[in-house]
Amino acid sequence: MSVLEIGADQFEEEVLSSSGAVVVDFYSTECPPCEALYPKYEDVAGRFGSRVKFLKIFRQGNRDLALKLGVTSSPTLLFYRDGKEQGQRLIAGIKKQAIVKEIQGLMDPADFKALSVERPIRQENVDLIILGGGPAGLSAALYAAQARLNTVLVDQSMPGGQVTTTHLIANYPGTGKAIAGYELIHNMQSQVKEAGGRILAAMDITAIHPGLDGHDHRVLLDGELELIAPAVILAMGAEPRLLGVPGEKEFRGRGISYCATCDGKFYQDLELIVIGGGNSAVEESLFLTRFARRITIVHQFDTLQANKAAQEAALAHPAIQFVWDSEPRSFQMDEHNKMHVMVENRKTGVKKELIADGAFIFVGLLPNVQGIEGLRRNEQGYVITTEDMETNIPGVYAIGDVRQKKVRQAITAAADGCIAAVIAEKYIEKRKDH
Repeated sequence: MSVLEIGADQFEEEVLSSSGAVVVDFYSTECPPCEALYPKYEDVAGRFGSRVKFLKIFRQGNRDLALKLGVTSSPTLLFYRDGKEQGQRLIAGIKKQAIVKEIQGLMDPADFKALSVERPIRQENVDLIILGGGPAGLSAALYAAQARLNTVLVDQSMPGGQVTTTHLIANYPGTGKAIAGYELIHNMQSQVKEAGGRILAAMDITAIHPGLDGHDHRVLLDGELELIAPAVILAMGAEPRLLGVPGEKEFRGRGISYCATCDGKFYQDLELIVIGGGNSAVEESLFLTRFARRITIVHQFDTLQANKAAQEAALAHPAIQFVWDSEPRSFQMDEHNKMHVMVENRKTGVKKELIADGAFIFVGLLPNVQGIEGLRRNEQGYVITTEDMETNIPGVYAIGDVRQKKVRQAITAAADGCIAAVIAEKYIEKRKDH
């Protein structure tokens, strides 16, 4: 069963007046999470399409409908039963298992059980598994593939990580000029493929089982493919850190976003609030000025922590204003889809309400290495490694934003990948000799 694309003029007939279960995907162009979702969405549609209708809607081309439904993030999946929205909306980096879970709530239990028969697990032995396709993972894959290792790189989204959603990178050596993040990643992917490396994109990492006492490591993908290898490189990057204040989770994807590249274009000629004052917050605010007419940056200190060039550009930009020494205390949306952010001055304790059309949050990242048994991490959750990128588990390496380090840039991530691949090659060869 294929996925049907519809427009706003068909929404009433295909969704609201439809009996039974319906899933709707609001997607955008130039949206890496949307590209990552689509093969998963197609696969789930193939499994449940006889009982569930699967639709997709181009969000930018149906802006009024998206606004009416409170859809402000791409991708966003909505689930309907007999014309009424059910369950939980899914946004951004959507896992296949999460889609199936929501579909289960829409279907008759017997039908769901009949269509969700577990598929047999396929096993494949390789030399090196690299988990994560940002600059760190891609650099590791390039060096490993050039060393003629049977290398598989797995990314749960589309390769690129945070770089893909970075507008311009001005300081990556060899580019000769500022380069779009997606272009840099495209070039790196091409090099990996030309060297013989395999890239598996949009694959959920179901489980990671580090081998102990010299056994191989096992990684289960989509609950269906198990890769087995003597060495694994962890390069899964990091995800946005949440503020943990009231309204943040409730309005994520409904007025609160963490990706300017994905969602900025939706706020043409509107007003935005940006939370944060580091490199990401300031650089993404400058990018958002391409769309929004006014941006208010809320920062907990009285000076910015971004690089000097970004600071100077933001401070001089006529569309950007600042609220200093302040932190958000709550988020709320009114009946007109206006975002109300209550902020409190950290020095005076005075609270005031800011009103805009949406909010973007850039307050740091959390490493994506939860659930790996026995892996040594610091108090912030980052993996502790040697200078050779070795973790406390033999044959397991950590690079890029998942590991404890002082400088986090695309170039340092690439350097990590180079080191890990070279050291892993020696480890693998030593294993083969024994």
